[in-house]
Amino acid sequence: MAASMHGAVKVLCRLSPSITLPLRQYQSCLQRLPVRLPVRPCPGVPPCRFYNSPASLHDEETTQAAEAQSRYKDKPWEYLESEEYTDKYGTSPVWAGYRRNHKGGIPPQKTRKTCIRGDKVCGNPCPICRDPKVVIHHQNVKLLQQFISPHTGEVYDPTRTGVCMKQQKKLTEAINTSRDHGLLPFQIPYVEFLEEDYSNSHDAVGSTPPAPSLMSGDSWYTWYGDITPDEGEVAKVRKTYRAYLK
Repeated sequence: MAASMHGAVKVLCRLSPSITLPLRQYQSCLQRLPVRLPVRPCPGVPPCRFYNSPASLHDEETTQAAEAQSRYKDKPWEYLESEEYTDKYGTSPVWAGYRRNHKGGIPPQKTRKTCIRGDKVCGNPCPICRDPKVVIHHQNVKLLQQFISPHTGEVYDPTRTGVCMKQQKKLTEAINTSRDHGLLPFQIPYVEFLEEDYSNSHDAVGSTPPAPSLMSGDSWYTWYGDITPDEGEVAKVRKTYRAYLK
């Protein structure tokens, strides 16, 4: 029975080549077209679709990230105003909720020197190294304000923000440059000045009176005139300097 069915199929294919022709055209279309492009519909064959492989999706994501990084590198302040930053961080600073991985229950007293060494990135990079779109620049005022205390105007310690020492040095330099350009204000403590500090009538800045001994002829110390010297000590001094007392 199976042999008869196989023979019948062969005879049918020989008699009607229109059945096998669309299948051959379909196979030739698959070999010619690339993986990412959709296949054009062949005559007599229903349209087909192709989906990207995981490797191609990873390449596309890497390309998009590189394009975004190059775009924000020239104008890094645009990233903090974008919807992407709002969806990722919200209204919190970039270092909010960051915790460094460490052994034991006691955290290290200092942050690591750097998170990126050549092409190698550590397992838990700091808040700035983990996001390549966050670029430190003296014109990126919104980013710099996240690392400055609004009460004292001092830069936060890296043990609080978790930033590595390399990025902390860049932050300090960018903040100082931004203040020199007038983009960030200086925090100057308020000091109340008294009128006495600028008055000429104060004893410290006024005219010094002459010594009392120069005015009345008395000794400089009032108690010095009440002292009676010992006669024996006076005799010894006169005997010692008798050659000069003549």
